[in-house]
Amino acid sequence: MLMRTDPFREMDRIVQQLSGASATWSKPSVMPMDAYREGDEYVIAFDLPGVSTEAIDIDVERNMLRVKAERRPAAKADTVQMELSERPLGVFSRQVVLADTLDTERIRADYDAGVLTLRIPIAERAKPRKVSIGRTDGHQQISG
Repeated sequence: MLMRTDPFREMDRIVQQLSGASATWSKPSVMPMDAYREGDEYVIAFDLPGVSTEAIDIDVERNMLRVKAERRPAAKADTVQMELSERPLGVFSRQVVLADTLDTERIRADYDAGVLTLRIPIAERAKPRKVSIGRTDGHQQISG
């Protein structure tokens, strides 16, 4: 049996439920994420602990990336009596507008240790490049 040592924890849980901070099946909750550039890739990492890969849906339409995941309660035997349940359940989703400089045709997704990592290559047209300077013979034509 677990003993609660924080008398305000239950109050915090109730406030989260009333404010809509917890995920439900009808009202998705936002999942935490990090985004950064690493070399020639843009990386987005989403925290999804306890979510199976089958419950994660990723889609891209034009430059809108949508990630949706669902965490359902674990199946319990009839003899199990829940003493404490603080892990959020329900639907989690996130929409991210991607820059036109990213190659959305080549997104890679990996899921490890509860973290979904998307790697999006920087498009060739957006990479820095040298511009050569042409030489002219020095004559300009003036039309009048």
